[in-house]
Amino acid sequence: MQIFRSARLLLLAMLVSLIPASASAGVFISVGFAPPAMPVYVQPPCPEDGLMWTPGYWHYGDEGYYWVPGAWVPAPSPGLLWTPGYWGWGNGVYVFHEGYWGPHVGYYGGVNYGFGYMGIGFAGGEWRGGHFAYNTAIVHVNTTVIHNTYINTTVVNNTTIVNNNHVAYSGGAGGINHPPTAEERVAEHETHQAPSPVQQAHIQQARSNPQSFAKNNGGHPPTAAVARPLSPSHPLPAASAHAQGQADAQVKSHSNTNNNRTEATAPHPTPQSHPAPQAEPRPAPQSRPAPQERPAPQAHPAAAPRSEPRPQAAPKEERKK
Repeated sequence: MQIFRSARLLLLAMLVSLIPASASAGVFISVGFAPPAMPVYVQPPCPEDGLMWTPGYWHYGDEGYYWVPGAWVPAPSPGLLWTPGYWGWGNGVYVFHEGYWGPHVGYYGGVNYGFGYMGIGFAGGEWRGGHFAYNTAIVHVNTTVIHNTYINTTVVNNTTIVNNNHVAYSGGAGGINHPPTAEERVAEHETHQAPSPVQQAHIQQARSNPQSFAKNNGGHPPTAAVARPLSPSHPLPAASAHAQGQADAQVKSHSNTNNNRTEATAPHPTPQSHPAPQAEPRPAPQSRPAPQERPAPQAHPAAAPRSEPRPQAAPKEERKK
């Protein structure tokens, strides 16, 4: 058993050594079970020029898989593109390969994240003379603010890997089967930059939110993407997303509490209303003398006051006359 463990660790070390040195600054994580399927969500519109879309993905922490929401992020410098991180199967474990910035989009396992990251490269836009142009056939932008746009659907057909099951990992049983292309291999060995500080803060904020973990949300994170861009001018975007998620949870909790209160209090007026009609007829016979006068002819105390029927006998005497 000890030999088997040593051999497995050696294979894992060899696998890590095959990853480009430019990406070695990231922390590599291996897990024995696959990440959940990727949630389906709507991309928020790009609110300002110069932002790049970074798709959401499953990360891993002490409490299991947790979702890092998609977000608009400024590139560290003009000309750089974002390569998403991905989970890849190898040597009996799922290894996470961290995303990075580079002049070209590299290999990300063929995982179709959507919104331009269709499995191969990036179809959501391109750099033109120091400015990023958005392909509105793919990404959602605020065209009242952003005017450097274009439409290209051909690139979508050339870079799309069908992923109807929304699989979030490459290789292994049920995983995406896409070996790296020649272009992706070249891009892997280029000079890369690790995720920016605002991206790192975004990851940590997602990790600190219990609702981000798959064990708590069942694979359906309450905040799949954040509308507020990650930038130095917005230092805590993920915190606001966390607060928004908590607010949504509080609203749901408040709504459920109100519903529970309604269900709990609804029966109370009913039993109060039933005895009310029963209580009203009881004093009624006591306050009304009329019902007591009707049985009076049969009652002994009522026979005495009947002096009025005797004058009615006069007509009988007149008839005798």
